[in-house]
Amino acid sequence: MPMQTLQRLLTGRGCFKRLLQSALLVGFVAATPVHATDSAPDSDKNTYDQDSVLKDAEHFFGTSTEGLAKIIEKAFKDHGRPNGYIKGEEASGAITVGLRYGNGMLNLKNGKSRKVYWQGPSIGFDFGANASKVFVLVYHLPSSDRIYQRFPAVDGSFYYVGGVGINYQQRGDIILAPIRLGVGLRAGASIGYMHYTREKTYLPF
Repeated sequence: MPMQTLQRLLTGRGCFKRLLQSALLVGFVAATPVHATDSAPDSDKNTYDQDSVLKDAEHFFGTSTEGLAKIIEKAFKDHGRPNGYIKGEEASGAITVGLRYGNGMLNLKNGKSRKVYWQGPSIGFDFGANASKVFVLVYHLPSSDRIYQRFPAVDGSFYYVGGVGINYQQRGDIILAPIRLGVGLRAGASIGYMHYTREKTYLPF
């Protein structure tokens, strides 16, 4: 989406910030704590190992950094082996209140894949706009159709190591962990939610 359109969405309405804040409250109510997961561990045959994920992420971002390795190591330490991932790209902008739009391909270890779009607001001390790649680790997703819902960000889950950032989003037992490199980092986006949809839309709610 053009940055001019993004800026109009950010500044065009006087009540837009209040609407975003209300939507964020609704999103957070839907979340459960990251560590309150009751599902059994996914079997190795249906999940990705750490070395494979790191190699795939390095190839996707086109670079190998110590920060990327440490971020992926942390994700595996926090949540174990993912059973899927999303490779995508996104555009974001913020003037205290921010918006993020993206699209990519969801791939599950069982061979299923789906196109997915996402959009969502954020609130933070942030200003500017950028476009970037994003690599999202996916945990405990029972089927590809279950990705299409709103995932609130887990408060305080933003981690940054050596130019690489990750934050966690959760709905029930399903956890998403977007990884962004360099220019794609926006700390403000860790306070908000992402709505994953089948079709592209510019409405973040």
